[in-house]
Amino acid sequence: MRNIAFGQYYPSGSWVHKLDPRLKILLMLFFVVLIFFVNTFVGYAFYFCLIVVSTILAKVPFRSLLRSVKGVLFLVIFITIINVFFYAVPEEQALWHWWILSVSVEGLLHAAKMALRIILLVMGPALLTFSTTPMELTDALESLLSPLKLIKFPVRDLAVIMSIALRMIPTLMEETDRIMLAQKARGADLDTGRLFNRVKALVPVLIPLFVSAFRRAEELALALDSRCYNATPNRTRYRVLRPTWRDLVALLLFGAFAAGTILSIVTFDFDAMIYEGIKGLL
Repeated sequence: MRNIAFGQYYPSGSWVHKLDPRLKILLMLFFVVLIFFVNTFVGYAFYFCLIVVSTILAKVPFRSLLRSVKGVLFLVIFITIINVFFYAVPEEQALWHWWILSVSVEGLLHAAKMALRIILLVMGPALLTFSTTPMELTDALESLLSPLKLIKFPVRDLAVIMSIALRMIPTLMEETDRIMLAQKARGADLDTGRLFNRVKALVPVLIPLFVSAFRRAEELALALDSRCYNATPNRTRYRVLRPTWRDLVALLLFGAFAAGTILSIVTFDFDAMIYEGIKGLL
């Protein structure tokens, strides 16, 4: 549970931290959308370089960012195995074939691309939460969704709910660690045995975790009521979001990155070179 880094904020006062949170959310959405159109190793290399440069500019330890990948490591391994052994190719092109299982160069390359895509999809949003406070995310979401107020959609409540849920992820993970350590101190065996026994042993962990989560939710609701959260529809803010020159520079840099990624994919067919090189070695 300590490997879950998503939802945590790392204060460093960097250039990335000072960007408009609305711009950061929009750029992250474009990041996620564009990565589904990239299907070459060159494109993934560009994305990885963007993550590394953004992490350096944000002054966030790269080790902390990699911790967010550990939470989905099982999913990455599972998808990689599925793509390696179940990628459909003619039997004569397979390196190894048995029944419905086969291993081919195309399957290996496709599995590597899927693994890279999942890792980048996790690291990008994790960097957003590392460089943006929950309050900034709430204000940015409310500002971006403000046109929905014309149809009486509760934009403010939705933004607060998403912000609270994001903020509670590391808190619940820490609470889970404490409960598991307490159960182990009382003699509970949570790490050994068969899968069914290990799942059954988690019941004494889940019950107090749910009780703690409901208690925290009730305390938060009382805190919001005591501060007259719904007293007026027009809330004021201590900090008003305004674009600055940093946002323009970040937008231009991201545009150059997107254009360079597309041009590199269209101009150079490195994947064919990699495929031919592997086939030549085999």
